[in-house]
Amino acid sequence: MAALSTEDRALDLILWRHADAEDGVPDCSRKLTAKGDKQAQQMGRWLKHHLPEGVRILVSPAKRAQQTVSALGLAFETTREVGTEASIESVMAAAGWPNTNGVVLVVGHQPTLGRIAATLLGAPEAGWSVKKGCVWWFSARLHGDKLQTALRTVVSPEFL
Repeated sequence: MAALSTEDRALDLILWRHADAEDGVPDCSRKLTAKGDKQAQQMGRWLKHHLPEGVRILVSPAKRAQQTVSALGLAFETTREVGTEASIESVMAAAGWPNTNGVVLVVGHQPTLGRIAATLLGAPEAGWSVKKGCVWWFSARLHGDKLQTALRTVVSPEFL
């Protein structure tokens, strides 16, 4: 794919919250429940069908996020920048938003993913909730010096 000009630079950011997990401590060792495994499998099939080649996948080191992304069956990068202690700024920097081209899938946690979604849609104080196993897919395009962001879809595993 040829590089996009400054007028047409585009980036898709996909936020995937880990699927349903067991309660317990330590937090990073929590595993998916049977329901969570089903959610991950459903969403993994849907994403595999819709993701373009060359997608960059960033995943929290937490066990439940690692198990969630394994349902996708694609190579991924594990990074603390999208982990349980992540901030909006650390996730966006790791993803390169909005200063890169291509598609980035982030598998992470609440409340950070909800805060990112709210910020991208102009409600930074809202702190929205991204349900377990759900995907929020955003597209941005830099047209001249103006960033245009759109929510392409929100998909919940129970609707697949």
